[in-house]
Amino acid sequence: MVKEQLIERGIKDRRVLDVFGRVEREKFVPPDKQEYAYEDSPLYIGWGQTISQPYIVALMTELLSLKGGEKVLEIGTGSGYQSAILSHLGCVVYTVERIPQLAKKAEEILSLLGYRVKVKIGDGTLGWEEFAPYDRIIITAASSSVSLPLIKQLKIGGKIVLPLGERLHQELTVIDKVSSTRVEKKAICGCIFVPLVGKYGYKR
Repeated sequence: MVKEQLIERGIKDRRVLDVFGRVEREKFVPPDKQEYAYEDSPLYIGWGQTISQPYIVALMTELLSLKGGEKVLEIGTGSGYQSAILSHLGCVVYTVERIPQLAKKAEEILSLLGYRVKVKIGDGTLGWEEFAPYDRIIITAASSSVSLPLIKQLKIGGKIVLPLGERLHQELTVIDKVSSTRVEKKAICGCIFVPLVGKYGYKR
């Protein structure tokens, strides 16, 4: 997986490549999908949600430009795989999931594997104000815009990585918060994610 799906597609961060060789992806997919865990495709995890293909998870992680020690807010816990990757990279991870069954399952798996990740059931478009500000925010569901609460909860100099665009097609985008009133956006590549549902997102 690391050689054929990540290195050959241009993932260069050695820390990211190393952690993808260490985190057991099969632990984060349903039992009947485990034989496909390392294939180059997203996998259904229930409740209308998927775990993204390894390359997209790696690309989003690399785009966060992590050094270790960052406080990261993840919107859309899903299976917990991205949380595990971030935690393994030395980040302090806070993750929000709107679907209770997924949140509880992810929390159980992360705890069992020894990852110290704080999990909250709630509306991800509102962020998690209690622990703000964050050095990085990663949104793992499609958004037509970034909610004001999330912008406010990001430190100046921080980054948001998310799929930004329409419901059926987005651009993987990096947003840099350059001041309290200004952000800069850079589109990376096309992608398709499930919609981000919430007060400042899609209604369903």
